[in-house]
Amino acid sequence: MEAITGSVRFFDAQFRRQLRDADLALNPFERAALPHLRGHVLDAGCGLGNLAVAAAQAGCSVWALDASPAAIAHLAALAAAHGLPIRAEQADLRELDPSAAAFDAVVAIGLVMYFDCPTAHRQLGRLQAAVRPGGVAAINVLIEGTTFLDVFGGDPYCLFGRDALERAFEGWQVLEQRRDDFDAPDGRLKRFSTVIARRPLQLGP
Repeated sequence: MEAITGSVRFFDAQFRRQLRDADLALNPFERAALPHLRGHVLDAGCGLGNLAVAAAQAGCSVWALDASPAAIAHLAALAAAHGLPIRAEQADLRELDPSAAAFDAVVAIGLVMYFDCPTAHRQLGRLQAAVRPGGVAAINVLIEGTTFLDVFGGDPYCLFGRDALERAFEGWQVLEQRRDDFDAPDGRLKRFSTVIARRPLQLGP
């Protein structure tokens, strides 16, 4: 189980506010990923599980992981109450290695940038390796140019280079690629890169 870091505390408090306010809508990145999800799905950094629930309702089975106790407790209770095929677990996502498994889709929206850069790139590689040939990865990260850093809570973090995520998917079939800027408090900026890509049936030599 993951130690409670500054970023985990930030999001645990945010998730509790969202539950209080019944704010459970899919975010833009989750809405983009949902149509590409099939079969057995890994949702790493699932948050409150809005995407996991939507995927399960669409016929997927989902292994949903997050470091937030509030988020996982909510999702596990929701899945049990509605009989959804979701396995919700609290986990240390800095050490997660699902690469021995074979998922039809792997999602990590707003996750790996909360690790130091060596860990972030290692975990990105592990998530990619967990996608079966022909399966899909949907990855979203903050990139250089982001000036709103409050979410990191003083912990190590990794702002990816502008094109780094795209380069990580060389050889894959890119289904969607986008960059988005969002305003943040005090005139600051959150800058995201998102890639949704299909792993080829056979990678190059």
